Amino acid sequence: MMKVARLICLGLLATASGVGHAGQATSRTTGKERFEVSGIKAVRPTLVNTIAALKKGEVTKARAAFEDYDSAWNGIEVYINTRDKNMYDQLEHHWQAKIEEGLKSSRPDTAALLSDAQTMLAKYDEAIAMVAKAPPLNPLYDDVARLRIVRANLREVSPALKAGNMAKARRSFAAFEAKLPSVDGLIKARSQETYDNIEKGLPQLKSALMPDKPDVDQAVGLVNGVMDKYNMVVTEVTKDARSR
Repeated sequence: MMKVARLICLGLLATASGVGHAGQATSRTTGKERFEVSGIKAVRPTLVNTIAALKKGEVTKARAAFEDYDSAWNGIEVYINTRDKNMYDQLEHHWQAKIEEGLKSSRPDTAALLSDAQTMLAKYDEAIAMVAKAPPLNPLYDDVARLRIVRANLREVSPALKAGNMAKARRSFAAFEAKLPSVDGLIKARSQETYDNIEKGLPQLKSALMPDKPDVDQAVGLVNGVMDKYNMVVTEVTKDARSR
């Protein structure tokens, strides 16, 4: 399932690389789907996979698929939150929270979870339809989404470390490192110093993750160091997007 999440993120970023600020106008004149719309649609298969696993009673696979959803959703949720706060609250704070809680149970009620996941998918489809019909947001929101899509893998590292899942921690870091160049320009445009500090932190974190039994506290501290610097840029771009 992690592979699915990485493919979703890579697909989003490939789309992003071809849709710059001029892409807003291009989408209107050529009929090409906006990055916002394609990005939100790209998350949908993770919910479909969750439902498929629950239909088969495969709780472990359902948990993995829903983790993929959470990671991919974090990249694009800013669009929904900006356009319709009520829709965002239903998806994030009601259905996602309810399904996550149910999947954590020692004896998950798969029938109830399946019903909830199907309802959530229907609500997600409403969100897709809403976005597809709406006029574009200002282009800075696409920059916010690009930054958040790349960050999603880094967010997975610390929880994996704390859970003792070193393989996942290493895969997630590797995915973040591989995708970081796609947003280099956005980061440098805001702060060359911040970019340099992020780049300096990567080799240290990579080294900390290499041992069979990493020092979890040290590695988490290094993740937090890189995350804090990265989030400075995300916060600044988000603030600018909302002020327009």
